[in-house]
Amino acid sequence: MSVRVVLPAHLRTLARVDGEVTVDVDGTLTQRALLDALEQRFPALRGAIRDYATHKRRAYVRFFACERDLSHDLPDAPLPDAVREGQEPFLIVGAIAGG
Repeated sequence: MSVRVVLPAHLRTLARVDGEVTVDVDGTLTQRALLDALEQRFPALRGAIRDYATHKRRAYVRFFACERDLSHDLPDAPLPDAVREGQEPFLIVGAIAGG
């Protein structure tokens, strides 16, 4: 299945793409499967979204879909049907900290 992914500007620069990208995912659509496919298609993103060794989400990266924050969902939890069906994109957002 093809999944729409929206990357923040700094990750679009790393991947050398403009705008939304489409990634093919085999099997059950989960965060892990989607991110594996994204990193396979755009190797420059390896280590930028998830830690190289642990594959845990980087602290200043968040995941959203269907107006929900999916950042703390389990990596193998299925993503929403609307993402699988191509109605909604999976959003990767760079968080900002400061005061």
